[in-house]
Amino acid sequence: MTYQPPTALPRELLDDPDVERALAAHDFGRVFRVARERARISYSKIAAECDIKPDRVGTLARGQGRITSFEKVVQITDALRVPGHLVGLAPRPWEMGADPAVTPRAEIGPPSMRRRTILQAATSAGLAAALPALHQPEAPRHITDTYVDRLRERTARLRRLDEVLGGGDTYRVYLSEVQATKALLRQSSCTGTARRQLTGLLAEQAQQAGWAAYDAGRTRDAVALYEESRTAAQDAQDTDLYGNSLAFLAYSVADDRRTAVAFAEDSCATITARTPATVQALLYERLAWACAVDGQAVGTEKALGAARQDLEDAQGGEPQPDWSAWVDHAELDIMTGRCWTELRRPLRAVPVLTNALSEFADDHARDKALYLSWLASAYLTAGEVEAAAATTSRALQLATGVASIRPRQRLAPLLDRLRIHGDIGEVRQVLEQAQG
Repeated sequence: MTYQPPTALPRELLDDPDVERALAAHDFGRVFRVARERARISYSKIAAECDIKPDRVGTLARGQGRITSFEKVVQITDALRVPGHLVGLAPRPWEMGADPAVTPRAEIGPPSMRRRTILQAATSAGLAAALPALHQPEAPRHITDTYVDRLRERTARLRRLDEVLGGGDTYRVYLSEVQATKALLRQSSCTGTARRQLTGLLAEQAQQAGWAAYDAGRTRDAVALYEESRTAAQDAQDTDLYGNSLAFLAYSVADDRRTAVAFAEDSCATITARTPATVQALLYERLAWACAVDGQAVGTEKALGAARQDLEDAQGGEPQPDWSAWVDHAELDIMTGRCWTELRRPLRAVPVLTNALSEFADDHARDKALYLSWLASAYLTAGEVEAAAATTSRALQLATGVASIRPRQRLAPLLDRLRIHGDIGEVRQVLEQAQG
């Protein structure tokens, strides 16, 4: 039987426009208050199911503080039985008939055991069966290198979805591709080097699916897919994809700063003279970010310099993998600005972000909203409150309707920082916009 928590919100509350707005804004304090007043769900029950201290639940219900971490947003969503789309997440396991109460928890057991447990959950037969059917080209009896090339072209086309859609929309699509490739490896015979090529494609697809999972707030699924990608890349003897799997792991564990830096350093250690320039730049970019989060200004600047030099070297027309071809000087400028913002160096961050974002199309709404959040943070650090409020407002506009948890996650603490300037008109407006 599927576990039904005592804090599950009744349908009439989930359909209430005020509750929907509170959920979209991740204003869980308001949701807690309404749950107690209208559904007689006590704060003590909410505290127990959401793993929050009872006094913290009361404080949130009084409008003080915010919930900003991925894991806690997901935990509250499951405890209140809120459909994922109402909070910017992909559908939750219980929406598809699975029971999150019996899903292995990431924080139990040593890291090696956690990775194995997560991987089993992410690739279980039940999850695969719940995926929507995508049209797949009919596979020949024997898989050849030419056929794998066709599949790689398909993967490249599907990757373009990530440019305009959030992970909540793309996760199932990408995961279904992973499952289809795994089925080919199990069931088909391969000629020549086709099996190794197909295994490399699996590594590439698992990274894309992992990225969509991360974007949708499925952090545990993302880590599991990155681990699966690492194994597949190693089996395929693809050093570039192996290094990128480590870089993705560094990105997904950024809260554990030392571990993130170690993963990023290991990813850069895979670089050789044969590594394509954009791959080198991508790995160094992610090392720069890990160093910035860890407060290492010297390491950040060194890694950014290496990435820039690699991009200069890429101008010679050497073929680049599709999965790294998006890395260019504009992308590096964005990462440079993000790093200097994280290091609280707004005089360096603001000019480079402003220049890069002036050429960044609104069509890429999720990414532009995220990048604007770093610009707004840099403005606020520099004391330019009005500019920070205006930039935050623009980011909120772009983030509306995007199936990604990350823009709201980024903007929530920024809005908290702005609240102390509530006597300024521009700040009042953006705070009202966030509540609306």
